[in-house]
Amino acid sequence: MKLTKDQKVDLKAAVVAGTAAGIVSGFVKLGWENVLPPRTPERDAVNPPQTLMEQFGIPKKITRGTYTYSDQQMPWASFLMHFGFSTSFAIIYEVLSEYKPFIRKGSGAIFGLAIWVAFHIGIMPMMKTVPSPKDQPTEEHISEALGHIAWMWTNDIVGRELYRRLTK
Repeated sequence: MKLTKDQKVDLKAAVVAGTAAGIVSGFVKLGWENVLPPRTPERDAVNPPQTLMEQFGIPKKITRGTYTYSDQQMPWASFLMHFGFSTSFAIIYEVLSEYKPFIRKGSGAIFGLAIWVAFHIGIMPMMKTVPSPKDQPTEEHISEALGHIAWMWTNDIVGRELYRRLTK
């Protein structure tokens, strides 16, 4: 399918919209995990982003580095990974969906579930970043699957609206 001149994708607008959507949806996913935590406190003592960074040779003084806010230790390196993942996939989703609108089926829910399956059921267990899917608690599957739907649904709404406003 060839796009007409009026249908050309504004790549810069798609990247800007995806970036903003990824930041907003990253906060949504963090909030989701505060309400339905995917891991027990013991398993979250070293969370998957920290484990993954350590698997790539990044020193623990970085991967487990924190900053203090409201007398709480906050894992800045984990947050960088979290928002980097969120923003990267929001940009991919926004750009791809402008070229192939079928990607928006389910308003991002299907795409979000596909990312969950790819990473939490496939890639991360294969890399031993997280346990095998059969060894993950049901609560983790529920939290992560529903959280990925909410995350990508947010990307769909925010990204689509920002792209519309930027290209109006």
